[in-house]
Amino acid sequence: MLIYIGADHQGFRLKESLKKFLKNQGYEIVDVGNSHYDEDDDYPDFAGLVARQVAQDSTNRRGVVICSSGVGVDITANKFKGARSALVDNIEAARLSRHDDDANVLALAARFINEEEAKKILDIWLKTPFSGEEKHKKRLEKIKNIEDNF
Repeated sequence: MLIYIGADHQGFRLKESLKKFLKNQGYEIVDVGNSHYDEDDDYPDFAGLVARQVAQDSTNRRGVVICSSGVGVDITANKFKGARSALVDNIEAARLSRHDDDANVLALAARFINEEEAKKILDIWLKTPFSGEEKHKKRLEKIKNIEDNF
């Protein structure tokens, strides 16, 4: 599975740590930026790059977006048709976001979770499959219809 990852200056340190973690787990990583700490960068730039790539092939790609609160990157990623971003701050929410909602982008808040928590959340999120239950498929179809009609 190909993992796209991006973060602004507030999430830069966490992004760098998660990249190493993912590589050690055997994932292929594409870092869309920022490539260096820049306190003047903006989270929509990186979240948009991640979401666009994931939406093009959500079967084989996942995304991770990081900013201070996680809210900005989550909002940005969810603007892209086919991207389903989930702002997650605990393991159970990570599991449910995949199992029930088939989230393909994980939004993290660098200010509110530490590196170890983020690694646990990311690990569970990546390892949890979508359940495929009819009730969840029906709800995802409703989301798709909203995207297609608005």
